[in-house]
Amino acid sequence: MSQPLDPRTVLFISDLHLTAERPAQAELFRRFMADIAPQARALYILGDFFEAWVGDDDLTQTFHADIAATLKQYAEQGLALYFMAGNRDFLAGPALAEATGWTHLEDPCVIDLFGVPTLLSHGDAWCTDDDAYQAFRRQVRTPAWQQQFLAQPIDARHATARSIREHSEQAKTEKRPSIMDVNPEAVRQALGTARVTRLIHGHTHRPAHHVLEVQGTQAERWVLPDWYETGGYLVCTPEGCRLEMIP
Repeated sequence: MSQPLDPRTVLFISDLHLTAERPAQAELFRRFMADIAPQARALYILGDFFEAWVGDDDLTQTFHADIAATLKQYAEQGLALYFMAGNRDFLAGPALAEATGWTHLEDPCVIDLFGVPTLLSHGDAWCTDDDAYQAFRRQVRTPAWQQQFLAQPIDARHATARSIREHSEQAKTEKRPSIMDVNPEAVRQALGTARVTRLIHGHTHRPAHHVLEVQGTQAERWVLPDWYETGGYLVCTPEGCRLEMIP
């Protein structure tokens, strides 16, 4: 277990990509929820919590129901839970919110983090150099596409999700790494539009703390780690933020 946390702590995680096919990551998440999260006052999940979410009727899967119950247990004990959808779980709806006890946030949004207005996002909307991905993103976020997709049998939805993931992984091998990262100018524009000097996001799987200048003012960008090999989280207190890995 890591060092004890300040009881005022707010935690941020993203890109866990939880699935029954990777039980080690699920167990790591349960350990995080048992040992670390209860010390904080709030936990923000900034997208791609599940490897894929094909609709709230997928709660009939034992794995998904168990993960949701783990969150619900801590929400009922007073931990404030917030969720922002990513590119893998943008179909998360009210039934999942009820099962987990989390509050759904729009992407992007601004929160007051110990007196510092802070912009939160999953981050994929700012990968503007990847034209193919942005076209796909626009398509699947339309009500018409989602209505048509959710009307399919759940097995067909899972098959489609697997096909999309396989296509995505193949496409990554043919792209320059920089294309799959956020565009610096898009980030600066988002910070300037929101009139904030702190940004927290996930998606890129490139955990880091970046310092940048926005409209003549110093700003910071925190990138959350993914949970494919191990797990990590961002700790924020009134004194500032730091990235931690789960030992």
